[in-house]
Amino acid sequence: MNNNFSKELRTLITKTGELELSIATVPLPEPKAGEVLIKVEATPINPSDLGLLLGPADVSTLKITGSGDDAVVSIDIPDAAMPAMAARLEESLPVGNEGAGVVVATGKGAESLMGKIVGVAGGAMYAQYRCLPASACLVMNDGTRSSEAASCFVNPLTALCMVETMKMENHTALIHTAAASNLGQMLVKICLADSVQLVNIVRKDKQAEQLRALGAKQVCNSSQPSFKSDLVDALVASGATIAFDATGGGSLASQILSAMEISANSTAKEYSRYGSTTYKQVYIYGGLDRSATVLNRDFGMSWGVGGWLLTPFLGKLGIEKFTELRQRVADEIKTTFSSHYTQEVSLTEALSAEAIASYSKQATGSKFLIKPHK
Repeated sequence: MNNNFSKELRTLITKTGELELSIATVPLPEPKAGEVLIKVEATPINPSDLGLLLGPADVSTLKITGSGDDAVVSIDIPDAAMPAMAARLEESLPVGNEGAGVVVATGKGAESLMGKIVGVAGGAMYAQYRCLPASACLVMNDGTRSSEAASCFVNPLTALCMVETMKMENHTALIHTAAASNLGQMLVKICLADSVQLVNIVRKDKQAEQLRALGAKQVCNSSQPSFKSDLVDALVASGATIAFDATGGGSLASQILSAMEISANSTAKEYSRYGSTTYKQVYIYGGLDRSATVLNRDFGMSWGVGGWLLTPFLGKLGIEKFTELRQRVADEIKTTFSSHYTQEVSLTEALSAEAIASYSKQATGSKFLIKPHK
């Protein structure tokens, strides 16, 4: 290391209703006992990062003052959204859920990690250096690059834990929306390897073709006029009764529940005014559509809609299973859990108007990777 400082990306919301993005220079942390200092070489921009990074800011109002590392991005926040931001006003916050890099210094007891490529989900990863407990590090297998390990936590473990949720709640097959995403492609590979029936919902024919090329059996295009009947057919074939919805808003969750009900009734022996006794569950885990979630109650009385987040579920999973899943990610990071990026940017480039306009859209198939030392 040539200096005693590290650069990191920060986000702040002012009392006057502006979100500010900037790059801060901070003292280089020194690892204590049981800790390691990681030179962060790659860190992705995930949808889960955008809630902190951009909050409810209106990107169309973006303004930039200064240049290079001294640039400050200012974006207006709608007045209606400000009350919900009260807890973070005037507080400069680091960003970035996960990333990967090389261990360049260690505290006592962590010497075995020196020089290792590790993946971490320690927060504040949009930085050149990050100090974390050694126990938080996933040591990658020899030959793994930081750019390959950068997305080793959020998407891989979310996909794996969707399958674990399905098993824990006694379902036998599952449905996934926004299925052409990096996470969706991982889920296709997991389900094929583990012999789990999976119904994939996409919005474009090109995305459907992409998933079928990976081996997906059941793919439904929600933009097609035949979507409802196609979905019912897929559910009859698979028996899926649990769904994970990345869109959140609109009527897609309702359409899925309705199709589940039709599928369940297709084998019913008698009519019930309360609908089928088959329990149907939709978990919303993302917010690609920020509009209201609309439910048209045509799916009986045995159903549920709720939120699902990875971290709380990991608490239910237990350390032994969690360790097993993490090791699977490390072993399959170049195959099952490989990620693809459309752009690689520096910390400074991540604050350009063009980059923000692109990654704020959360478009399927568009993923940014930050290289803090670029």
